[in-house]
Amino acid sequence: MTLAPDTVNHQVRLAARPSGTPGPESWDHTSEPVGEPADGRFVVHISHISLDPAMRGWMNAGRSYIAPVEIGDVMRAGAAGEIVASQHPDFPVGQHVTGTFGVQSYAESDGRGVVRVDAGVAPLSTFLGTLGMTGLTAYFGLFDVGALKDGETVVVSGAAGAVGNAVGQLAKIKGCRVIGIAGGPQKCKWLVDELGFDAAIDYREGNINKSIRAAAPDGVDVFFDNVGGEILDAGLARLRRGGRVVLCGAISQYNAEGGMTGPANYMSLLVNRARMEGFVVFDYASRYGEAVTEMAGWLAEGRLTSHDHVVRGSVADFPDTLLQLFRGENTGKLVLQIAD
Repeated sequence: MTLAPDTVNHQVRLAARPSGTPGPESWDHTSEPVGEPADGRFVVHISHISLDPAMRGWMNAGRSYIAPVEIGDVMRAGAAGEIVASQHPDFPVGQHVTGTFGVQSYAESDGRGVVRVDAGVAPLSTFLGTLGMTGLTAYFGLFDVGALKDGETVVVSGAAGAVGNAVGQLAKIKGCRVIGIAGGPQKCKWLVDELGFDAAIDYREGNINKSIRAAAPDGVDVFFDNVGGEILDAGLARLRRGGRVVLCGAISQYNAEGGMTGPANYMSLLVNRARMEGFVVFDYASRYGEAVTEMAGWLAEGRLTSHDHVVRGSVADFPDTLLQLFRGENTGKLVLQIAD
């Protein structure tokens, strides 16, 4: 298959490093023609772009677990789409794939880091969520870093988000008591009524420390944190002997202009002989297959459900859609489905 000569690639590039919440000045919208792939390469027409809180960190300069997006580069993003031109024997035209393709309409690749997926098994958005990096983050964070044991008490912050809702469901599969922390009564109701959480706490209402104490009177074995700040402090205060705190993210801190706020209740780790550990899902790359196989089985059995918050629009809608994460407007995995 050959590409039409007038095929255009629309892109969103990082124009400036933001201070606080990314605004319009942080982005450049560009376009360029799409050429035929060289030998050993292929072109993907992107249909779904993953939006993740980690993107805010990638926009900052400085040392981190991954190199920052450079000024002028296409914004880094996981994405899914269909191969529309190929000179690669292992990636034929018509194959659906996922990879770190960036915020653009088309991407060219040599296949490294690209995963072939079956769009007949699940929607492409699910391969960016429960069967993608989101689900893998929940799986390895809970089972490996959190060292979860059957029947324990688990509290997860950001519980209505992409990783948080998956963590809670996985913990329920293992027979645990699961308490979610989320923002707003509708999200809390969703966690309990639809996902089967044992309790949900609206952090916007009342005292978060008292709320966790009431929901987990015997303490917390695993606190899976996606939020940071005062929510992390409240979780630290309720740890049981030998408890584990899993540091997955800190969305409450990413846009803080005065610098991040660290935990004040860290002495709970000493008193309770507990531990707090951060992790990066990329470190488990050699085991992705085992995790996806197990989660796909749970999906097929109905024990695990995928919740994709799909926003339909164009590549140009990426900056505004990204902000939904920081306003807490998404429930489940936020994905931009490209209409152009």
